Amino acid sequence: MKSELAGKRWICVEFPVAEYKEVLDLQRRLVAARNNEIIGSDIILLLEHSPVFTLGYRGGFDNLKVSRAFLAKQGIAIIQSERGGDITFHGPGQLVVYPIIDLKKSGLKVLNYVAGLEEIMIRVAADWGIIAKRNPANRGVWVGNSKLGSVGISVRKGVCFHGFALNVNIEMEPFDWINPCGLKDCGVTSMIRELSQKVSINQVRKAVKSHIETVFGVSFVMASLSEILETLKNFTEKTEIVCCN
Repeated sequence: MKSELAGKRWICVEFPVAEYKEVLDLQRRLVAARNNEIIGSDIILLLEHSPVFTLGYRGGFDNLKVSRAFLAKQGIAIIQSERGGDITFHGPGQLVVYPIIDLKKSGLKVLNYVAGLEEIMIRVAADWGIIAKRNPANRGVWVGNSKLGSVGISVRKGVCFHGFALNVNIEMEPFDWINPCGLKDCGVTSMIRELSQKVSINQVRKAVKSHIETVFGVSFVMASLSEILETLKNFTEKTEIVCCN
């Protein structure tokens, strides 16, 4: 994997808690820009989401244990997305990573790419002494019979988006309102639950960035959200981000 991408530089954009719909729209625009070669580099988004339930293309409401009226009272929306998988919960304290990667140009196969995302979470967990593993029955990473991190991607004309979510300090109660990822006999865990103490999500962000660079053999160039939005605003002008050329 590393040899296929060695020497490449990816743009990395970090921002804090963000609304899911806004980031979903941003991802779709970035995919279109990447497919049209308006943006000449792959991009990684690192963030946390405001509380939200999302449905993958395999997800319906069958795995929702509470009523939609109950969720409305909690102020939590349910949003359909085109990622793989079923229903899941996002909220503050969960680190979400969205790579917008041109798989065709990288030479990565989808299964190898997904395995790479899992490997990143496994290595991050290990940094804190947590032994996480893959489960052949379901993508993501697990501690025993409980899911620590989820993977769900979509590919559009060879460019992938969505990504993975790692439970750091996220509130766990909303996971009790669903069958997470459509699984009825499995639990959900977090780094804080496994360690019985709070974990610095900023330190986890640093670890995730470091392991992404190692696993995929790339280096990051940091960019601000405003720089990315400015490039997208000039979409029709065929403007490229040149910092990573």
